[in-house]
Amino acid sequence: MSENILYNVAAGIGIITFNRPQVMNALDLATIIEFSQMCERAQQDAAARVVVLRGAGRAFLAGGDVAAFQAHLADFPLKVLELAGELHHGILALRRAPKPVIASVHGAVAGAGMSVMMACDLIVAAEGTQFTLAYSKIGTSPDGGATWFLPRLVGHHKAMELLLLADVVDTNTLQALGVLNQVVPVAELESATRTLAQRLAAGPASAYAETKALVNSELNQELERHLEAEAQAFSRCAAHPDFAEGVNAFVAKRQARFG
Repeated sequence: MSENILYNVAAGIGIITFNRPQVMNALDLATIIEFSQMCERAQQDAAARVVVLRGAGRAFLAGGDVAAFQAHLADFPLKVLELAGELHHGILALRRAPKPVIASVHGAVAGAGMSVMMACDLIVAAEGTQFTLAYSKIGTSPDGGATWFLPRLVGHHKAMELLLLADVVDTNTLQALGVLNQVVPVAELESATRTLAQRLAAGPASAYAETKALVNSELNQELERHLEAEAQAFSRCAAHPDFAEGVNAFVAKRQARFG
């Protein structure tokens, strides 16, 4: 296995690190499979009383690796079912983990990066972080639970605005909408995340587990069904000419011309 996703535990804190800094941690199939495995490992690891997700380099997670998508355009409608299936397995592991999960985000959080972030229980963001649900920019619908999490966080109309227009928004906007728990200076992101994680790791693990299970009891069953619907919708979008145009335009750094 490569080291696209790192996992380590110290002092009760399990840390999952996206580790493809050369591409802003963008997700290809190998990385998504590792992510799914590490989420399941963290879910089951008794030594980890709290889990932190973070990104190496300049970004937390810049979504899917669109350049890798381009290499598989012909068979992508089928391939995306595997991609989304692995991603969704990891998302569900985070939601079902009997411990708090913190997203520690900085730089860029795009596409599936926002989905993964919103799947966490708490979010700490560095000032200046840029967020976008960029799916429509490449002619596809979201995956990773974005269409499930976002309306519950910000309401229907704002969710539709963020999903359809895919504009870049900042930390002030998402904090005002109630998506982010803390916004801290860039230099303080690591220490602020560690302080929060240490506080949770020292807390009553059984009470946290029961609380999380109660909050998510009915929702996780609905989420699992919704994730499958997202995967199928993504696959249908991937079979449309707009997806090929969106991917090719993204890689060529030009404006997409959708039909």
